Amino acid sequence: MSVAEQPVAEPVIEEAMPRDERITTIRPATRLPHLNVRELWHYRELAATFVWRDLKVRYKQTFVGVTWTVLQPLLTTGILTLIFGRYAKFPSDNLPYPVFVFAGVLPWTYFQSSVNGASSSISGNRSLVTKVYFPRVLLPLGAVTTPLVDFLIVFPVFFAMMFWYEIPVGVEALLVPFFVLIAAAAALGSGLLLTVASVRYRDVPYAIPFVLQTWMFLSGVFFSVNDLQERYQWLLSFNPMMAVITGIRWSLLGATAPSVPVVAVGTVTAVAVLFGGLAVFRRAEPRFADTI
Repeated sequence: MSVAEQPVAEPVIEEAMPRDERITTIRPATRLPHLNVRELWHYRELAATFVWRDLKVRYKQTFVGVTWTVLQPLLTTGILTLIFGRYAKFPSDNLPYPVFVFAGVLPWTYFQSSVNGASSSISGNRSLVTKVYFPRVLLPLGAVTTPLVDFLIVFPVFFAMMFWYEIPVGVEALLVPFFVLIAAAAALGSGLLLTVASVRYRDVPYAIPFVLQTWMFLSGVFFSVNDLQERYQWLLSFNPMMAVITGIRWSLLGATAPSVPVVAVGTVTAVAVLFGGLAVFRRAEPRFADTI
């Protein structure tokens, strides 16, 4: 183990001496799939710095700046509407196709950006990982948090489209944070798995765009999953993003409600991916400085 990785153990402060004197006991860090909330809170300012740094780097020396956050999903929606809405005539749950597609593009853009950022978070911060100690999970966690800012910036555009097409907002809209949380859990778990693989195998980053592109076609971004046969719906229910997209369309647009078992399967899969990613990440964390 390199010198840079020796402090990976988690410090535990115990009240062991009188007169307000404290002893810091260093114990080996467990490799169980968990997040040390106390340690993460201690490094909260560093986590905020990572998020702010990523935001500044993303829009530094750009021509239109933060407008790219709005242009990207709008252009994607326009292209998908032209190809699959006007020419292919894909069903859209009796909703205007542009707003139907935008409801899928918006969460998918967040998920794709999160996975891309998290998968390269360790290998892209080689100088930090090999020289100083901090909870390594802060890097992929920050990469998943940064696109959430973009998601919140674009969301008013979504409401403007709903107003244009005269789609009312019901009480079901209160469930949108739940579906976003599912997407965040799936993105973080997938990002943890991919960033560990990226540190070990240098050709993994080349495969990630293909994986995400295939994943998008299986998530119902530009078609209604409700028109598929029931057996295919159950097969796709193991994809957490299908539950996220259909859930957001139902809660905001009044589309056909996804079945509770399908949403439950997607939620369980997202949680399983998250804990699996944490387990793999914790196991590989002590070797990052030597492998990278």
